[in-house]
Amino acid sequence: MELKEKIEGIINEMVQDANTQTCYRPPLIGYASAHDHLFTQMKNIIGPHVVHPREILPEAKTVVAFFVPFSEGIVRANRSAQGVPVEWARAYIEANTLIGDICARLKDELEKEGIPSGFQKATHNFNEVDLTAAWSHRSAAYVAGLGTFGLNHLLITPAGCAGRFGSIIIAREIPPTPKPTEEYCLYYQKGTCTACVKNCPTGALQIDSWDKQRCYAQLLQVAEDYPQLGLCDVCGKCNLGPCALSSC
Repeated sequence: MELKEKIEGIINEMVQDANTQTCYRPPLIGYASAHDHLFTQMKNIIGPHVVHPREILPEAKTVVAFFVPFSEGIVRANRSAQGVPVEWARAYIEANTLIGDICARLKDELEKEGIPSGFQKATHNFNEVDLTAAWSHRSAAYVAGLGTFGLNHLLITPAGCAGRFGSIIIAREIPPTPKPTEEYCLYYQKGTCTACVKNCPTGALQIDSWDKQRCYAQLLQVAEDYPQLGLCDVCGKCNLGPCALSSC
C-alpha cells in the first residue's frame, strides 16, 4: 500500500468510525511541501514565534493537513439557536480530541515504517497576549491547498468551513496538492455576502477589521456556559453563512 493511500485510509476510517455524539461529513486531505515558501512567509509576516515545519521535525518533507467537517445537523443547530447550542460546543471538544487521536495513530503507524513525524495539539497552543499560534493547522491546510480564506478569517474548503483542521508533519515526500485558483468566499468573489459580519454577536468582525480580543472574550463566555464539556471556547456564528457546508 502506498503511503498516501495508507494515510488517507486511516483518516477516513477514524472519522467514519468516531465514537462521538458529534456526526461528521467525509474529511478532506491535502499535502504541502515542508519547503513551501509560504511557511517562511508566515514566520516573517505573523512573527518569529511562528514555527516552521522543520522546527517541529528537522527532517520534515511533507505537511499532511486534513479537515473534519461537521454534519449539516450541527450547522443547523447553531443557525437556529440564539446563543451557542450544546451541539456546537460539544462538536468543538469532540473534534479536537478526534484530531489528536488521528495524529497519534498516524504517528504510530508511520514509526512502524521507519518514517519520523511530528504534530502539534489541535487547539489551545496560542499566545493569549496577541492570540496567535506558533503552529496553525488552518494555515497549514491553506498551504496544502484545502481552501481559501474568507471574510470571516476562516479557511473555506470545498466542504465549507464548519469543522476543524488537523495536520501532521512527516519525513517522506508526497506530491503537493494543487492550490485553488479561485476564491471560495462570496464576498471576495463578488462582494455579495457579509453573512459572517452580520452574524457576529459582538461586532468583533467587521468587513475591514477583526477585534480578536473582543471575539475571544465571547468564546470564554460560551465556555462558562458549558463547564461540563471542558474548555469549549467556541462560538461559530461567523461560520454559518453559505460557506458553512460548501465552497460558494
